[in-house]
This record gives sequence, C-alpha cells and structure tokens, in this order.
Amino acid sequence: MLQIVDRRLNGRNKSAVNRERFLRRYKERIREAVKDMIGERSITDMDKGGEVNIPARDVSEPSFRHGRGGDSETVHPGNREFVRGDTIPRPSGGSGGAGRRPGTGDAVDDFVFSLSREEFLNIFFDDLELPRLARSVMGQIEQRKWTRAGFVSTGAPCNLSVVRTLRTALARRIALSGSVAEHSREAQERLEQARLERRPDEELAAIEAEIVILESRRLHVPFLDELDLRYRNVAGVPQPVARAAMFCLMDVSASMDEARKDLAKRFFALLYLFLTRKYERVELIFIRHTDDAEEVDEQTFFHDTRSGGTVVLSALELAHRVVEERFPCAQWNLYFAQASDGDAFGSDAGRSARFLEQNLLPLARHFAYIETSDAGDARASSLWAGYQTVAKAHFAMRRVAQRADIYPVLRELFSRQAA
Repeated sequence: MLQIVDRRLNGRNKSAVNRERFLRRYKERIREAVKDMIGERSITDMDKGGEVNIPARDVSEPSFRHGRGGDSETVHPGNREFVRGDTIPRPSGGSGGAGRRPGTGDAVDDFVFSLSREEFLNIFFDDLELPRLARSVMGQIEQRKWTRAGFVSTGAPCNLSVVRTLRTALARRIALSGSVAEHSREAQERLEQARLERRPDEELAAIEAEIVILESRRLHVPFLDELDLRYRNVAGVPQPVARAAMFCLMDVSASMDEARKDLAKRFFALLYLFLTRKYERVELIFIRHTDDAEEVDEQTFFHDTRSGGTVVLSALELAHRVVEERFPCAQWNLYFAQASDGDAFGSDAGRSARFLEQNLLPLARHFAYIETSDAGDARASSLWAGYQTVAKAHFAMRRVAQRADIYPVLRELFSRQAA
C-alpha cells in the first residue's frame, strides 16, 4: 500500500497550497505593497520580508443565495407609523437599507499578512531578466544538466525501478523455465498415452519420475533474482553556459549630494539583488568616479563617502580597459548600468557620448543610464543631452527623482521580453 508523508514546513493551521493560491490571486495588490515598502526601507533592509496590507474590499468575494421572493405584507410589533397596505419609501442611504452611519454597525478590518524573505524576493523580481542574454559555448564548460540515461544493474535503493525489475524477472523466468515446461507437457502427454495403451507399471513409474524432476526444476526458478534489479540512471550532460558581466558605474562627485547618492545606491542595490538571485554566473564590477575612476569592492561602492570633481569619461575608459583585460566579448555577455546627476564640465559630455558609442555599445548587450534629478526638474543635463545623440536599440536612459521611481524604472529596463 502506498503511503505519502507530507513533510512540508507548514505552520499550525496553515496550508502552503492555499497560501500560494492567495498570492497568485492578489499578486498585483501585493506587488504595489512591495513597491511601497521598497521606497521606505534603507539599503541594508532591501531583501527582508514584511507585512502587506490588503483592503477588505479587495478580499471580499461575491456570493449567491436564495432570496425570499414574492410580495409580503407584515406589520411588526411596536410599529406606530404604518398600517397594512402602506408603501414604505425607498431609504435615502442608498442600497444598504437605512445606510451606514459613521461609528455604527459592523466593519471589516483590512487584511494584513506577512511575506517571508523568499516570497518577497519572488514577487519583487517576477518577470525580470537580462535583455538579449545569449548562451556562449566558448571556453571551458563547467555547467552540467542531469538527465535520464536509461537503466543500470546497480544503484541506490531509492532509484529502483519496480516495473523494469519485474519485467526483467519475468523475461528471465520465461527463458529459464520455458523449455522445462515444454518437456513437462510432453512427458504428461506420454504418460497419458502409456496409460491408454496399458503399458507396464515400470514404464509408467519412470515417466512419472521424469515429470516430478521437471516440475521440481521449474519450481526452483526464483521469482526475483539479484540479476533482475534495474535502477534508474542519470548522467550529466554538458550545457552551454550563459555568462554575464554587469558593470556598475556610479558618479560620487561633489554635485551628487546625499539624496542623489542615496537614489543611485538604491538602484544598484536592487540591481545587485536581482542579478545574484536569478543568475548563477554573473560577475559584478563596481566602478565609481569623481575626476578619476577606480574599481572598488561592494562594501566600498555602497558605503564609502569619497567626493570630488566630475569626469565621466574616466569611468567609461576604465570599464573598457577591464573588458579588454578580463571579459572578452566572445565569451561574456556584457551589461552596463551608469548612474549620475548628468553634471559634466566642458567637453566631457560630448567626449563621453562619442566614447560610449564607438567603444562600449558595440560590445554591450545592454546599456542603461540612470540620471538622478530633483523632483519637478525637467531640464536636460549636459550628459543627458550628449547621450541623446546615441541612437541604439540596446541603449536606454531613465530619470529618477524620488525613491518611488526606482522600482518602476528597474522593471522597465529589465522586464522580460516577449518571445
């Protein structure tokens, strides 16, 4: 008898299936709540779970029931205004009877529940992917996909194939006992013929002894032998590896005040979570620049307080040198994300735009430029005006003025493309 033991980690009075169904049903409302939570959090708390509030009107469900129907004439006890046959005027409070006045009647509170870290990240990064990601077969292939590879005679008990084992055992019994069974039938026919011909008892006894020996041989064929065991086999098949490198370029000059740096760091923090969660083979290169650029680690990129002048071209040139030295475009999918306030001095904006168009965009799968600006400020910066001359399908520019803009911009830049 088959017994199934459910060992999923459900809490008391909770069902994982019902929870998943609820999350699918109210996904849009939950996504809006997640978007609001992201705008209020610090950078260090980006990947934590949280509580989601869904209004009661969105949780209520329509229902069908049988009404009384027909006409009814009833005079209730204590009535001093109406008599039988009077028509009651329609209430002025709408379809809810006498209407609901503030502070009276029952109310339904909003539905509040908690999202775990995994559920939060799944909803947050749903339908996001790196655009134009190509799988490269060049270089050393380390990734393997485990697939079914027939059956073998040895293996772990958990991989035992009962159907294939019984089929092999049946074939073995037919092969070993088939001829014996045939000889036994022939001996039975000879015995019946000898009895009809009334042959001597010695001849009959010899035939009966032969039948006993044949039946004993047939019965001694084992039902299941160790040679019959068959186990499901899996083998590792080399798969093309999708390797990607994301270059994060951030302006940390004096014109980038704390509010703008916070916006840039929040964008890169979300981008970092997205890449590390959805892709295994992604290298992140952090480059910050003032009047000169330097490659730094993650801790320095997000938490250091360096400031200075602004030369955007230095960051682009450093990124190009790193690509030539460590990330050949024939083996890597190259992506770039740049955040700046667009404040470039002199000819730096035009030189940066030309360098970007001639050297980086031919190598890149996608280049995203994020410009931090003040709310309500629609003026085009010098760098924005220079980048507008770059007309490439895989080059995108967006403005971010407040925390609430970061999540929509991230979804626009890395939304899943229709096949």
